[in-house]
Amino acid sequence: ILPFVSVNQILLVLLVLTVCAILYNKVHQVPSALKNETVDLESNEEMEEEIPVVICAAAGRMGAAIAAISSIYSNTEANVLFYIVGLKTSIPHIRKWIENSKLKEIKFRVVEFNPMVLKGKIRQDASRPELLQPLNFVRFYLPLLIQKHEKVIYLDDDIIVQGDIQELYDTKLAPGHAAAFSDDCDLPSTHEIVRSVGMQNTYMGFLDYRKQAIRDLGISPSTCSFNPGVIVANMTEWKHQRITKQLEKWMQRNVEENLYSSTLGGGVATSPMLIVFHGKYSTINPMWHIRHLGWSPDTRYSEHFLQEAKLLHWNGRYKPWDYPSVHTELWENWFIPDPSGKFKLTRPDS
Repeated sequence: ILPFVSVNQILLVLLVLTVCAILYNKVHQVPSALKNETVDLESNEEMEEEIPVVICAAAGRMGAAIAAISSIYSNTEANVLFYIVGLKTSIPHIRKWIENSKLKEIKFRVVEFNPMVLKGKIRQDASRPELLQPLNFVRFYLPLLIQKHEKVIYLDDDIIVQGDIQELYDTKLAPGHAAAFSDDCDLPSTHEIVRSVGMQNTYMGFLDYRKQAIRDLGISPSTCSFNPGVIVANMTEWKHQRITKQLEKWMQRNVEENLYSSTLGGGVATSPMLIVFHGKYSTINPMWHIRHLGWSPDTRYSEHFLQEAKLLHWNGRYKPWDYPSVHTELWENWFIPDPSGKFKLTRPDS
């Protein structure tokens, strides 16, 4: 009997202790909302989506990249991460420029582009050698440079952004589309400029339809082209569809067969993209890519139209850091002088 009584007593004591512990916890428990407040704030910040923006910093035109970055950073509250792509020799210059200016607050990574990936893929073209600069082809290799992001924005350096980059990032891509571009026929207000400077806005202007390989594509020469100076890209689809490999294939074919050249549409980086993405891309809001500002030294848009624009692009020969060019005051709003003094604006009085 004695052992039986002892066990009962022990069980009773344990029960009492358990009840006491539960009551103690209820009285002294920290409200969960207060206990986790700091953790919740941190996790929300971590969860805020990064917007990766890729911009090239080429020797001789680094001021362009600086103005572009400055305009994006100044016009958004979004969590932007800049991927600044350069060649080995120019990287120290751009890093020093950023770190010694008001841009030192931006989040950025400098990425070195190895031009050896282009070996045997570029046909020498004497008419516009600047178009053969290695960084012109960075957009072909986005998944190799940017590893951890699902969605990426690529921008040419000769742009400024007047809107909130979050809007561009929110561009919807249709299922199965690896990228979104701006159609060259999308905005009536640009048609007059296109006509006045004799610009091309169809496939005929970029591809040589005398070549059988181009005719075999079955693409009508009057098909509207698009401009790859502003791209919103889906990295998963890009890799799945092996876009980079497809682009390289057409670059190599051009070396062998001269299927396109800079004497046509003025861009050897555009033509392979027109082929690979034909009928398989989404579109960007036209106001997020107002272009052709660099096609003529005296053809201008209306000031009201330019104020409404979200992004301005000086594609063409006449760049806003050089002279002559148009609408340079809009570009200069965002330019930050080079602390080293190496990069200087070209102006009529300089």
